Amino acid sequence: QVQLVESGGGLVQAGGSLRLSCAASGRTFSNYDMGWFRQAPGKEREFVAAVNWRTGTAYLDSVKGRFTISTDNARKTVWLQMNGLRPEDTAVYYCAARSGSTFPYVRTSFHYWGQGTQVTVSS
Repeated sequence: QVQLVESGGGLVQAGGSLRLSCAASGRTFSNYDMGWFRQAPGKEREFVAAVNWRTGTAYLDSVKGRFTISTDNARKTVWLQMNGLRPEDTAVYYCAARSGSTFPYVRTSFHYWGQGTQVTVSS
């Protein structure tokens, strides 16, 4: 059974940093795309960052230069380093996985999801 378990969320002041982790288990993820999405209250879940086994990394425009996604070689752990956090980054952050693809990083294309971890940035 595939499991994605996030950790590392919390409360931080604007300008601060957090590092989210996602532990993946239950299958081989080496040729999977691993991603992070987020959902703020009253908003749609949106793509934040992903790593594709062929094309590398991709980011939401508003987090470029502030967030960095990385994985270990087996993609058993995925990290999201978040620097320069802003109040608008406040959301529940979800780890997600899908079979390697060149399809756009839309929510519906990801097969597996974690339970989410809350990130709150105070002003």
